[in-house]
Amino acid sequence: MSADPTSDAASPKGSAPRPSRSIRYRLLAIALLPTLVLLPLVAGALMLRWSGKFDELLIAKVSSDLTVARQYLGRILETTGERVTALGQSARFQDQAGTGTLPALLSRAKGELRLDFLYVIDDLGTLIAASAPDLAAPPTGSPVVRTALNGLPRTAIDILGADDLAALGDGLAARARIELVPTPNAAPSERTVEDRGMVIQSATPVLLPGGRQGALVGGLLLNQNLPFIDTINDLVYQEGSLPQGSEGTATLFLGDVRISTNVRLFEGRRALGTRVSDAVQRTVLGEGQVWRASAFVVNDWYISAYEPILDSRGARVGMLYVGFLQAPFTAAKQSTLILALVAVGLILAISVPVFLRWAHAIFRPLERMTGTIAKVEAGDLGARTGVTASEDEIGRVAGHLDHLLDLVQERDRDLRRWNDELNQRVADRTRDLEDANRALEATTRQLILSEKLAAIGEITAGVAHEINNPVAVIQGNLDVLREVMGARADDAATEFRLLDEQVHRINQIVTRLLQFARPEEYAGWTERTYPADAIHDCLPLVQHLLSKAEIEVVIDCQTTRQVLMNRTELQQVLINLIVNALHAMPDGGKLTLACRDTDEKDEPQVEISVQDTGGGIPDDIRERIFDPFFTTRAAQGPDNRPKGTGLGLSICQTLLGRQGGNIRLDRSDASGTRFVILLPEAR
Repeated sequence: MSADPTSDAASPKGSAPRPSRSIRYRLLAIALLPTLVLLPLVAGALMLRWSGKFDELLIAKVSSDLTVARQYLGRILETTGERVTALGQSARFQDQAGTGTLPALLSRAKGELRLDFLYVIDDLGTLIAASAPDLAAPPTGSPVVRTALNGLPRTAIDILGADDLAALGDGLAARARIELVPTPNAAPSERTVEDRGMVIQSATPVLLPGGRQGALVGGLLLNQNLPFIDTINDLVYQEGSLPQGSEGTATLFLGDVRISTNVRLFEGRRALGTRVSDAVQRTVLGEGQVWRASAFVVNDWYISAYEPILDSRGARVGMLYVGFLQAPFTAAKQSTLILALVAVGLILAISVPVFLRWAHAIFRPLERMTGTIAKVEAGDLGARTGVTASEDEIGRVAGHLDHLLDLVQERDRDLRRWNDELNQRVADRTRDLEDANRALEATTRQLILSEKLAAIGEITAGVAHEINNPVAVIQGNLDVLREVMGARADDAATEFRLLDEQVHRINQIVTRLLQFARPEEYAGWTERTYPADAIHDCLPLVQHLLSKAEIEVVIDCQTTRQVLMNRTELQQVLINLIVNALHAMPDGGKLTLACRDTDEKDEPQVEISVQDTGGGIPDDIRERIFDPFFTTRAAQGPDNRPKGTGLGLSICQTLLGRQGGNIRLDRSDASGTRFVILLPEAR
């Protein structure tokens, strides 16, 4: 066996070890330090950061899924309210409101609208008609019903007890009843059954025979409503949206009980009657916060998101949940981390023997290698030794070191690219959510402004009614004064006539103001109307706006035809166009109101035009002027109030369309704007 010439056996007995042995160990330590210490630290830090970003991405996904589920639930509420309101305002409902066929109509409408019950009550809470023959004494204490009886439609989620559900008939109490299932991690409870019902309840005011105020109430029971929850699950977790092995779930809770879910217990049985964990209940129902974290769901761990559901009184009565199995993602993350650790271990396992074997190489190439490692430590991952490949040990060590640095640089590029992609996805999703939130806030502001305008209409109607009382007293005293004066009254006949005319004028203005402020009391039917009369009736209502600027009013009515339209609705359309024209001429101008006979498509019609001399409408917004909530006067005024709602032209288009008419922008340029209304002649 040959001896190592550098070993102690080759040294003279009792002599000190050669300096080369000490240098070898020191160079070996310097060479191995980056590999054994820095590389594991860098790899560990990168894996830790990747693991955190991976978890954040899962939470961001489940938060986005919850947003989709919430929007679908909100859409169901909105659609239910629109359908019930449309039924209450329909002609077939008004025609059958006072007849014995109303229950049959409600029964058919219940199926068409996909509701579980429909009934009509009067302002005293008395049942007028119902969709089911066994619907006896429906509950009327809900704020939804009270709001409708006060004249405003409303839709919200309400919780009805077993007695209320039984009163609604049609087996709703039995459908809502769910046996509770003992559930791990749930809060202790003595209850064994959930017999309450979560109901989407919508009510709209209706006018009953005899002028009585009533309400049309409809509802949809969500307990065991499997199509509802399956639709949410299909929307949120479409095919291919989750990795193989994972499963998306959605659930609707009443309190902490699952009343509608696609979570399975065993053999395909849904987990109805199971309860949420105590930690989630305290966070969501107790504190009103949104849960976005891992949670134990029935029998497994899920990446979950829960948010509270509020009823019509603002109380937290349930939860909406979406989530997906955590195990496949945990397994994927663990396998990735294990592969990374194995790769680092392999690199170390390959590098250490190589450095141990070539530790006796010459000093200068090692210096270059040491310098290269120092550059890499400083952040220059592109640094290389520059030693040419050779058969000696130093050349091979340099080659392996360069290869190792190539791998590190490639891993660093991959990790940075993945990090950038994750950041971009999170930023895109956050931006989409912010845009949706801003749109929702803008719509909410417009709806609040519409409610304020409705309140102003109520106040205006009340003031008009109050004016009628002193006017009646004045008229009565004038009559008494004539009788007291007897023949002497002829000496002041002119004065009495002027007083009578002015009192009559006040009565006319108040009547027109009432017709405009309370169109629902005068609308609902059509009548033959001369357009010229409607135009003349509008001018007193906008006289205060005409007096603020130098506006010249020109009326050119040449039509001899009548139109078949409710007079107050026609006045509402004309006043809206007149007010828009006046706002377009703040410094004065000319307002032309004209009507004439015309024939379009061989049909006799009446054309009414409103023309101003303002600055016109810009070309880029002409296609949007009839869109709801679009307005060019939405800027804030000095009192910080919006100047317009964007509903005027949309409402005008709706009112005219119901009578077979239409409205169009005929001309708009620097010389002014002209709107044209076309209505068919009353046959």
